[in-house]
Amino acid sequence: MEVENQQAKMQITTATATATTNKVCDSNSDPDRPLRVYADGIYDLFHFGHARSLEQAKKSSDQIISLGSVRSFCIICLTLHRDRSLFPNAYLLVGCCNDEVTHKYKGKTVMNESERYESLRHCKWVDEVIPDAPWVINQEFLDKYNIDYVAHDSLPYADTSGAGKDVYEFVKAVGKFKETKRTDGISTSDIIMRIVKDYNQYVMRNLDRGYTRKELGVSYVKEKRLRVNMRLKKLQEKVKEQQEKIQTVAKTAEMHRNEWVENADRWVAGFLEMFEEGCHKMGTAIRDRIQERLMGQQTGGLLQNGNEEDEYYDDDSDDYYEEEYYEEEKS
Repeated sequence: MEVENQQAKMQITTATATATTNKVCDSNSDPDRPLRVYADGIYDLFHFGHARSLEQAKKSSDQIISLGSVRSFCIICLTLHRDRSLFPNAYLLVGCCNDEVTHKYKGKTVMNESERYESLRHCKWVDEVIPDAPWVINQEFLDKYNIDYVAHDSLPYADTSGAGKDVYEFVKAVGKFKETKRTDGISTSDIIMRIVKDYNQYVMRNLDRGYTRKELGVSYVKEKRLRVNMRLKKLQEKVKEQQEKIQTVAKTAEMHRNEWVENADRWVAGFLEMFEEGCHKMGTAIRDRIQERLMGQQTGGLLQNGNEEDEYYDDDSDDYYEEEYYEEEKS
């Protein structure tokens, strides 16, 4: 029974693959004709999430039609005996709704329609921008621009009927829808939420840059209150900065204190050893100096005494000769 079920599923998958492939072949009868892929949206505050989705749409031509399994891929290859050259490089058309349609079905935008069109024209993945794109795609629109596939994320978007139907219901039904993946963490709504969350800071930022409160839609009282609050905030930041500096100095002093405690004995012993050595050298030098002075004084005294003795002996000899001469005369 299981084998029969698998065979039945295989036959259904083969039939689906063949039908889808025939559609592709019909739309690409000219081998040099690029695959025409259409992507649409609002593209307000154009960001890298938008660019990535358009990149996926542009590169869809590098992929064989995905039917959800490797088996389907093999069936298509075996059926057609063709490879990736089945799809030449895609020609990406990007539709962008005007302000009137957007404001009616989605809400107010930050950028106007002209700014949104121009942002798309500067994206490298976009080959052609279609202004005033319809909110719901129909066969007439596909035929008008000769569109082979419509690329968009799989999230449902309500159409104009008010019944909650998906705007891409038609293209999905005719097998011309190609899913792209959204980029997590970035969207126009997220960007607007960031601005709203820090509204006061952005108001002060623009006031500091020369915008007037009237241009920003801010009252006189609110402007003054914002300026006071910003001054207080700056003061708090300075106080916090000084506290951090003080904490850093305290930590450094604590480290030095611990280092002193750990090495105090060694440092004191080294100091005493150097002090003792210095005292010894100083004492030796003083002692040598005193001895030199004493020896100098002693040498000077001996020389003086010697001179006095010589003078004494000379006087005595003269007296002796005088007395001897006197006695001879008397005799």
